[in-house]
Amino acid sequence: MVLRALRAPVGPPRLGVVRLVIAGLLVAAATIVGFVVNANNPDLLYAAAAPLFGNWQPHVGPGTPAAVLIAFLVVAKGSELARHRFALPIAYLTSVAWTFSLAMIDGWDRFVTRLTTEDEYLHEVPGVTDVPAMLNGFAARILDFQPDSWTTHVSGHPPGALLTFVALDRVGLGGGAAASIFCILVGSLAVVAIPLATKINAVLPFLVLFPGAVWVGASADGMFMGVAAVGIYLLTRWPLLGGIVLGWCLFLSYGLVLLAPLALAALWRQGEPGVTGRRIGWALAGALAVVGAFAINGFWWLDGYELVKLRYYQGIGDTRPYWYWAWANLAALALVIGPAGVQGLRKDRWVVAAGIAILAADLSGLSKAETERIWLPFAVWLLAGTAKLDRRWLTAQAVTALAVNHLVLTNW
Repeated sequence: MVLRALRAPVGPPRLGVVRLVIAGLLVAAATIVGFVVNANNPDLLYAAAAPLFGNWQPHVGPGTPAAVLIAFLVVAKGSELARHRFALPIAYLTSVAWTFSLAMIDGWDRFVTRLTTEDEYLHEVPGVTDVPAMLNGFAARILDFQPDSWTTHVSGHPPGALLTFVALDRVGLGGGAAASIFCILVGSLAVVAIPLATKINAVLPFLVLFPGAVWVGASADGMFMGVAAVGIYLLTRWPLLGGIVLGWCLFLSYGLVLLAPLALAALWRQGEPGVTGRRIGWALAGALAVVGAFAINGFWWLDGYELVKLRYYQGIGDTRPYWYWAWANLAALALVIGPAGVQGLRKDRWVVAAGIAILAADLSGLSKAETERIWLPFAVWLLAGTAKLDRRWLTAQAVTALAVNHLVLTNW
């Protein structure tokens, strides 16, 4: 009995405490250094609330009561949710409600205009009257300082992102409201796809209260997160179909090529190298079919990527210092995944794969700031390690999301 008592863990695991302390210090340091740098040179970081892209502006809004109520219910009933017969649809609808309520803290007017500014995708939608011609001439308009240069977000992404919003417009769902709602509806699919891929329903409440939902509603990257998660799940069941979806992801964002580690985690079959090899082959066939379809229609992914690297340094990407963002990006990540995400980091193939993708993105130098939205497709998978955490950690997740959304007026 004595030996058993001595061996019983007391409080959180020591490594978990260390991770939380490091994450807290990282966020504090990034915030303090960001404040000092902005006070001395406001045009350097180009992020007034660094390490987050937004402005310090404490506020409440019509979404505040709903967000607090949803958080309370998920914390109280989260463990029951994971065991419910209809756990996945309930979790999906709750995630949509949570994300929308967070967006409404900033108000409806801001929500419906987030994707309509002159830097965003919807700004270019009316000019796309001939899709084949647009694809054929897409790369020529990537570089800046031309009369017909694409707006910032369109130029920084492959044409699939613009095509998505063009398609919405063509079916009668044009405008900022429909686009923002679409991003939330698609982004929330990650809450369903990840438990299906990992076969761990216990992560559901943590995915529902994902602090990154602050940036899912509404940003195109939130939509990318949902599509990518569905693609990874499909790889575990139907590799060819999953490959097609992930091939489409390559044309939503160049950075989603870094989904490769997560794709391998999904395709891997322990002790069955032959099976794994065949699955990889089917997945590659699906992805290459999408790449080939775009190439036939005039857009070659590698040409676009090379031009985007040049475009990146034609704007604020050239101004923002790597010495700060190389580590401040990770502080932003800590806020996105929340304390539970940090505590749940462990030697799990999904967590490791997501970590590899994030590290590669950070070291590339092409992710300086705004990673709280750009890294959403990778960051959400870090919550795969939260299954064994209790409701205290759900409370911490909710508090993190609510604090960020009420203290900072984020750009997304």
